[in-house]
Amino acid sequence: MMSAELDRRKSQTVDVSLDDLPTLQLEDIAEESESALVARGAAYAKEYAEIQGKATTLLKNIAVTQVALRVKYDDMAGRSGPYRAVVSAMYDDLRMPEERVVQMQATIRYHVGNIIRRHMTPRELEAAGLRPETPIERQRDDRAAKALVIQAYRASAAVEESTPPPSRSRKKAADDESDQPAGHVVKATADHLRLAEVALNMLGKFDRNVIKTHMTDGQRAKLDKELRDMERKIAGLRKLTQKPSSKG
Repeated sequence: MMSAELDRRKSQTVDVSLDDLPTLQLEDIAEESESALVARGAAYAKEYAEIQGKATTLLKNIAVTQVALRVKYDDMAGRSGPYRAVVSAMYDDLRMPEERVVQMQATIRYHVGNIIRRHMTPRELEAAGLRPETPIERQRDDRAAKALVIQAYRASAAVEESTPPPSRSRKKAADDESDQPAGHVVKATADHLRLAEVALNMLGKFDRNVIKTHMTDGQRAKLDKELRDMERKIAGLRKLTQKPSSKG
């Protein structure tokens, strides 16, 4: 179909009432011409795009009103009973399926979190018991953490697959290595280096503030034990990587 012809058909008017819009059934439009069907679809698509744009703005505006209410109630974390009651009343008269309301509220909470962190200092956030990161930043961190877990899994699986079986003697090890394809040995060493890089990246994810401020004494003791075990394993591996000291 030529684009000019398609544009002509889209521009044709069709009697589509978008107020109290019913769900179409196929038999409702079975007798419509091709031009009318194209115009009808285009009208629905245009209205949907406009509604989506309006919906985003409306949800952000609802979020602003809820932040303003938190200021009024001196409850920036939004945890008090009076604040929750008044916000809950906002949704009482909605004639929407429950899952749509839940989705709507989740989106509003997302915008509330971003707005609050634009208007409060880190010290004010801490005093209110709120994390300093915005929901956008937490989403980014979550994606990065998930990506790191996937990298760790793949690196660990690659090492297990490419590592040759252990040998009981140096001669046997040399014989085994000579039997291995050169590419296989290279891959095994590369996989080990990649695993070390991923392990270092995972250690970098520890947050000093969480350990220092939020962990209990028992949790810090457990973490300390895990770190000591890591140190012992690392020390054992470093004995293999360090050059032996020359004796005079």
